[in-house]
Amino acid sequence: MSRLALVTGGQRGIGAAISEALLASGRRVVANYAGNDAAAKAFTERTGIPCYKFDVSDFDACAAAVKSIEAEHGAIEILVNNAGITRDGTMKRLSRTMWDEVIDTNLGSCYNLSKLLWDGMLHAKFGRIVNIGSINGQAGQYGQVNYAAAKSGIHGFTKALAQEGAKFGITVNAIAPGYVDTEMVRAVPPDVLEKIVARIPMGRLGRAEDIARGVKFLTADDADFVTGSTLSINGGQHMY
Repeated sequence: MSRLALVTGGQRGIGAAISEALLASGRRVVANYAGNDAAAKAFTERTGIPCYKFDVSDFDACAAAVKSIEAEHGAIEILVNNAGITRDGTMKRLSRTMWDEVIDTNLGSCYNLSKLLWDGMLHAKFGRIVNIGSINGQAGQYGQVNYAAAKSGIHGFTKALAQEGAKFGITVNAIAPGYVDTEMVRAVPPDVLEKIVARIPMGRLGRAEDIARGVKFLTADDADFVTGSTLSINGGQHMY
């Protein structure tokens, strides 16, 4: 039986592209989503990928969902921590609630699901974890102190956990996307978006499929010598 992958935020935008790329590569895939039941149903009908609704920032909700998924589909051996939100505002306007929501969803979810699947991966002596960071976690971004902190935290989380998993056949890597042509980015005012694209050497926004190809590579069975790495997929916008 092919390996089972769980993709959080896996039925829209970058997450949907990741889910579909993994399915096309021969994996079995389940996708998590937060709230849009109609969109999740349409995604399942179109792709055949089952969707599970739960709050990735809530450890108990994650535990219940993992139990349900594994009871129906078997052990989850591939985890893509893709779910994320924004609550943008400069420090003057940034409330504690805006801070907590972004940290708990974007970074806390990586702990929640990695923790819940870790023992199974140790027992199987196989695991693939990919955490989706951001160019803004590498370079910072005005008005995104919470988001940049969470995404930067993902990169540190990845490097530390990779060291724990290495001798057990578990790889832990991150991808730092640049600006990708998704709903979230399309909501940016056109004049601002034009300035963003002007700073990208490749001269275009990324595509969700660009990120999905990176995930497909990092989760392959034979990608077993790549761990603790952050793969920047940003069209050359930020290099270091």
